[in-house]
Parts: sequence; C-alpha cells; structure tokens
Amino acid sequence: MANYFELYDLPVSFAPDQAVVKNKFYELSRKYHPDRFAQAGGADLTEALQMAALNNAAYKTLKDSDATMGYILKQRNLLEDEEKYALPPAFLMEMMDLNEAVSESEIDPENTDARNMATNDLNEQLELWDDAMQLLTTRYANGEQDDALLLQIKDMYFRKKYLLRIKERIDRFAAR
Repeated sequence: MANYFELYDLPVSFAPDQAVVKNKFYELSRKYHPDRFAQAGGADLTEALQMAALNNAAYKTLKDSDATMGYILKQRNLLEDEEKYALPPAFLMEMMDLNEAVSESEIDPENTDARNMATNDLNEQLELWDDAMQLLTTRYANGEQDDALLLQIKDMYFRKKYLLRIKERIDRFAAR
C-alpha cells in the first residue's frame, strides 16, 4: 500500500498542511481521472482507476485529523483495525459520571439541567483532550517520533473515540 504522505509529497505529520493536501488532491484527480484513460483501456485504465481510488483515500484521510492520527498509528503498526483497547480505569471512572448525566437527560427529557451539565462536561473533556494532544503532537513535530510517544498518542486516540461516542448520544437525543 502506498504511503499517503509520500503520495502527496508531505512530511509525516498529525497536522498536514491542508492547502497542500487540497492542491495535491486536485492535481492528482486531474492527472488520473478515469475519463482521460477511457479510450486507452487495459492496463492504463486500470492504473488510472487504482490511482484515483488511492488519491481519494489519501484525501479523505489527510483532511481529517482523527483519520490522520489513526493512519499514522497504523503505518507504525501500533493500531489494528477493530482493536479492543483498554482505556485507563481513572479515565473510565471520570466518564462514568459523564455517562450518568447523559442517561439522566435521556430518562427525563424535561431535565435540561442534566443535558446542559453533560454537554458542558463533555466540552470540557474535549478541550482537555485538545490541550494534551497539542503537547504530544508538538513533541512529534519536533522530532520525538519514538514508539513511546506514539503509544501515548494512541491512548489519546481511543479516549477521543470514547468522548465522541458520548457526543453522538447527546446529539441524537437533542435531535429528538
């Protein structure tokens, strides 16, 4: 499998330059658009289709910070598809309170205080996550790219996934 960063001539980064990502996507889209190879057929058309699919996958990944994080971890063989990761018990205890507040707002839809508290707590957790991730990714960008740091980033990756599941619950309930 081709490396998306190499395909886009970018250094490996948790925050790739979005202008470069967009420009490279359009450049490769024009270059490998299957319509340009329709008359050629055969191997040329097959290659164009493969490159167009690769370009689309690279763009989808590199324009999304969470997908980029997962991609880098997978490239370093530190993350597996459908991995069952054990979050630290202290984090799970914090989340228990947040989940209880969400459940209270689901049980009693009139209890806007519970929903507001859950939303505020979630937003606070996401801000803490952003601050912690900023420190870790800055260390990575400054050259500290060892597995120990990446394992810390992996832990943060799974914490955010957990927080986003709670956010989805709140959003689903709010949409009713």
